[in-house]
Amino acid sequence: MKYLEEFREAPLVRKLAEAIRKATTRPWTIMEICGGQTHAIMRFGLDQLLPPEITLVHGPGCPVCVTPIDKVDKAVALAERPEVILCSFGDMLRVPGSSGDLLQAKARGGDVRMVYSPLDAVVLAKKHPEREVVFFAIGFETTAPANAMAAYQAKKQGLTNFTLLVSQVLVPPAMDTLLSAPDNRVQGFLAAGHVCTITGFEAYHELSRKHRCPMIITGFEPVDILQGLFTCVRQLERGEAKVENAYARAVSEAGNTAARAMLGEVFTVIDREWRGIGWIPQSGYGLAPAYRDFDAEKRFTLEVEAGEPQSECISGLILQGIRKPHECPAFGTRCTPESPLGATMVSEEGACAAYHKYRQYA
Repeated sequence: MKYLEEFREAPLVRKLAEAIRKATTRPWTIMEICGGQTHAIMRFGLDQLLPPEITLVHGPGCPVCVTPIDKVDKAVALAERPEVILCSFGDMLRVPGSSGDLLQAKARGGDVRMVYSPLDAVVLAKKHPEREVVFFAIGFETTAPANAMAAYQAKKQGLTNFTLLVSQVLVPPAMDTLLSAPDNRVQGFLAAGHVCTITGFEAYHELSRKHRCPMIITGFEPVDILQGLFTCVRQLERGEAKVENAYARAVSEAGNTAARAMLGEVFTVIDREWRGIGWIPQSGYGLAPAYRDFDAEKRFTLEVEAGEPQSECISGLILQGIRKPHECPAFGTRCTPESPLGATMVSEEGACAAYHKYRQYA
């Protein structure tokens, strides 16, 4: 595949790695915000090509990983109602709540269905008017337009048996929270290219100025990531702090205007809880007043007891870039992809899953 392989060419990768080594004179800590970038870094060993002065830490860029236990518990409670068909993407099915996950709810008789698009759930609602169809709408700005379209289409078709259990989160407020923390050690960011494909990067300029932090929009292939790192290191070494777009083939400053219009139609910005981090002001989407009839939390009475995460799991510290997966005492022994203690080991984009898949630690 020409347009993929050209961003994995070994000579260009080596050239960029050498450019980063030459540009680096001091220690720098850089966070990649996206779980897809984390997996690429681990898969291709990009961190091992960097000079020892560069430390990469992994941010809360996995939508599955930051979905709070409360929302997982509500999804499980809905799935166990006989009148409900609970639809979800596959990577949410094994995320542990306080008393099990969606696959366990399915094993107990719940009607849990894996779908590939939220519009599949809309089709199910139309096909089964006698059932209540709930789609578990999670994710960052990347998945939000499709989830918004599902509500838009359900309203347009007059469906009264379709709702969303919404846990949509927004990246810039989380970056602001991490950079504002007293124990923050992040000096530069690789921003998620697919998020910026939707939203653009206008909001990042203020963040960069506020925290004096370079923010580089980049993609997910080795050349993309190393180009982003080189751009970030060059800024840090020069004492600069601005937003640069190293993913111009997919991202423009204004983003996708049609997708943004759909988001403005269906959603409104609200405070959201992030698993492992806590409540972040104005960091998520909730359904706008015109779409409140499609809110599962308002349609159903969902009373779940607040659950505590596994005390041994340090996924919250990992999501904040404070610790790395292999520093967890349970990593690879009591916590594995087959028996995960935390969401960061479940998801294909989770940092713990990446370390477990691509690295061996004694």
